[in-house]
Amino acid sequence: MTAKADARTVEAASSPPVVGSTARAVTATWWYTVVALVLFELTVVLVWAATLLQARLDRGTVLAVLVGGLVWVLSTAPLLRAYRHGGADASTLDRRSALVPLVVAAAYGVTGWWLSGLWVLLILPLAQSLQLLHWPRFVRARIVLAVTALLAGVLVVDVNTAFSEPPLSAQEDPYVAGVFSVLLPLTTVLSLWWWDVLITLDRARVSEARLAATQERLAVATDVHDLQGHHLQVIALQLELAERLLPDDRDAALGQLRAARLSVDEARQGTRDLATRFRTVPLPDELANARDLLRAAGLTVEAVIDVDADTAPASVFGPVIRETTTNVLRHGGGRRARLALTRLDDGWRYEISNDVPAPLPPVTAPSLGGAEAPPERMRQGTGLEGTARRAGDVGGSMEVLAGEDDFIVIVTVPADADAGGLR
Repeated sequence: MTAKADARTVEAASSPPVVGSTARAVTATWWYTVVALVLFELTVVLVWAATLLQARLDRGTVLAVLVGGLVWVLSTAPLLRAYRHGGADASTLDRRSALVPLVVAAAYGVTGWWLSGLWVLLILPLAQSLQLLHWPRFVRARIVLAVTALLAGVLVVDVNTAFSEPPLSAQEDPYVAGVFSVLLPLTTVLSLWWWDVLITLDRARVSEARLAATQERLAVATDVHDLQGHHLQVIALQLELAERLLPDDRDAALGQLRAARLSVDEARQGTRDLATRFRTVPLPDELANARDLLRAAGLTVEAVIDVDADTAPASVFGPVIRETTTNVLRHGGGRRARLALTRLDDGWRYEISNDVPAPLPPVTAPSLGGAEAPPERMRQGTGLEGTARRAGDVGGSMEVLAGEDDFIVIVTVPADADAGGLR
């Protein structure tokens, strides 16, 4: 059987992402940032080594500046690692992780100045390493501005100071070699600022998804509290009155007991109506909510919804959509998901799939009709067995496919499933 061709497709890009439960896109962005900063530092070291070589300094001196520069670049790796795992809102310095890299930077600066006589080489390594520490926002802005001004000033001094053979005096444009050094701290701060913004946005995305789920649970809890609280209070008063009337007027007491029983029936019917109201949200809205929730969790989502979806059995598919969406959120671990509700010749077919981070070995579950089911880490607490029973109660079926790349749940029910109701 094939689905109708007249379906509408909605595709949505995912949001970027975090530290801790960091999404893959955020992790990739961090590595882009790290590679860029390391390349900037290596460029500065190579430029100064080439400048000193062109100035005909001793090759041993040039080699010492070059090797020392490579050691200094490697020493910034722990600072970058601490910056990532420290979070964007860290305001204190980790002295233990920062001490050794700062000492290496200071030692390289002193060595470079002693070998070349350049004040820029004295200040730059330590100034750059300081930019990789966590500073409060306004403190960092002041530090980078002060460091940039200081480097620009000492560059002018290096160009104009009358050393016996200043390395920069042999350059046709002596400021070209120094501009990389002057701009390095500022470039570093801008790169780290972008990373901080990205982390803040991703945390906001995660908070938004959690808030949406919390608000939904709060709405349900409020309705249940209002409904049950009212009826329970009435029942308590009726039983109390029956207890008081029982010694003197048994008929009146019996009437209160009957009224209490009717109140119990009303409370039960009210609870049933409340559950039905949540079950019978229009299916296009259910699918849109599921799509938005998955998108807020950082997945790339594709939704294919039949144009006649509002005629599908909402009392069956509504809970199924919510349960399977929760399954993807809790246990999926992938980057993309697909929702599809399509009309068949004699029924409806709902499919939800998501990619998985690693191959999943199939297992069989008797409650799922012998179909391949996800491994234990995917099945526990997912409600898939309840989904299978729900589909079976109305004459439908559920199929679970756990492949190497995708995890798929397919629910098929008859077109008149709503008429049979849910047990």
